[in-house]
Amino acid sequence: MLTLLGSPRRCCDGLTRRETLKVGALSLLGGFFNLPSLRAMEKSGSAHVRPGKAKSVLLIYLQGGPATQDMFDLKPNAPSGIRSEFKPIATSAPGIQICEHLPRMARSMHRAALVRSAYHEGICHSNMPMYTGYDLVRDQERRGTDPPSMGSVCAYYEQEVLKKKPGLLPNYVYLPCPLGWGEVTVKGGPWAGFLGQHYDPLCTECTAYLDRPQASGPSDDMQRVRGEILFRGIELPAGITVDRFNSRRSLLEQVDEQLRSLENQPALQGHARNQQLAYDLITSVPVREAFDLNREPARVRDRYGRTLFGNALLLGRRLVERGVRFVNVSWDNMRQRFSPPASNQVWDTHERNFPILKENHLPHLDDTFSALMEDLDQRGLLDQTLIVMMGEMGRTPRINANGGRDHWTYCYSVLLAGAGIRGGSVYGESDAHAAFVKNNPAHIRDICATIYHCLGIDPAMSVYDHGGRPIPIAHGGRPLNGILA
Repeated sequence: MLTLLGSPRRCCDGLTRRETLKVGALSLLGGFFNLPSLRAMEKSGSAHVRPGKAKSVLLIYLQGGPATQDMFDLKPNAPSGIRSEFKPIATSAPGIQICEHLPRMARSMHRAALVRSAYHEGICHSNMPMYTGYDLVRDQERRGTDPPSMGSVCAYYEQEVLKKKPGLLPNYVYLPCPLGWGEVTVKGGPWAGFLGQHYDPLCTECTAYLDRPQASGPSDDMQRVRGEILFRGIELPAGITVDRFNSRRSLLEQVDEQLRSLENQPALQGHARNQQLAYDLITSVPVREAFDLNREPARVRDRYGRTLFGNALLLGRRLVERGVRFVNVSWDNMRQRFSPPASNQVWDTHERNFPILKENHLPHLDDTFSALMEDLDQRGLLDQTLIVMMGEMGRTPRINANGGRDHWTYCYSVLLAGAGIRGGSVYGESDAHAAFVKNNPAHIRDICATIYHCLGIDPAMSVYDHGGRPIPIAHGGRPLNGILA
């Protein structure tokens, strides 16, 4: 170990500067816990334990900003240039209409609620508001000082408040790839931020490809993105048996134990848990089976569509079925993973909005979402799983010169279904053009508070940032009681 001279003054996590520098010299160690948060939760955590109807959350994230005017809040009496080309149809919920190109979804609206007055004050394409409820951000960067995402808070709550022992599977999984992977970047939002890397999601990786070479037009040839979800680097190297791997692990554990004894710092304890997860991914049959879609019947895989998004939703169902508390499934922007780059395979429809939605996005979403709802219902999981579908913003009421809709954060829709939700309900109302909120505004922090409430986590609970300041997990948001069962 390297010992560096310096001030013995302690940092906010209880480590001295010297100890921090020592640890920095050891590449095998991961991120630190935020100890002020842990200590505070140990003292007051029991006050935030409450019953929740949802055992798990499956968050469906439509990257790019879906157009509520063409999906869940159509305005057939709006003037030309604003009015959707699509027609509204009746659903299984009396009085609720959605787009004609979502017929299968329409049959399950009696199990769902629509929030038609969602908004935030962050910048366009910022994912931070949707994942955390915090919208005072002006970029898309990921920082260690960010507020934690809902999934990270959920993982933190399970471990530090409920004091549950870690299971074989993590509490927070992000599918099918880290947010921004398709654009060869990493975007802020779904991470643990100041809670520490231990509460980041387990992110899978994926392949992404199209059935045929894309036509020359930037968005003329719409195709469903295919792909498989995978982990890299979890196969044992050639010549390494499980027994030999176990012996190496035992030696490493002895070194780690000595290190923890020497440092005597609880901030280093999480390293063992990260190692355990990696070990289980390599050696545990139940863990590997959980991520193996080939164990599903062909008819089930066909029903989900055998696309990247469909595969991710099916895997999400397998994970909540096995007790994972928070699963994110993103319809990500894969344009930089194709050659040449393919535009508008995502929900950012600045041009040809209506052909893209009609020919590709809406039928694909309709097929996969309805498959998930039916599957969860048949397995008895829908009443204990909260389904949330949203994007990072909406789109402009006015149609631009390219037949598209541009960015809009002032009013859009969020769908919630399943556990804890009063099916067939609507919260809020937009104006005649679906441009601004008319009644009952729902800030994104209220959506986050509603999700926490369904999970049994008090939205007013605070965690502590690096400076020891209490930060409410929902940033002042309140549950939307009008859609709660």
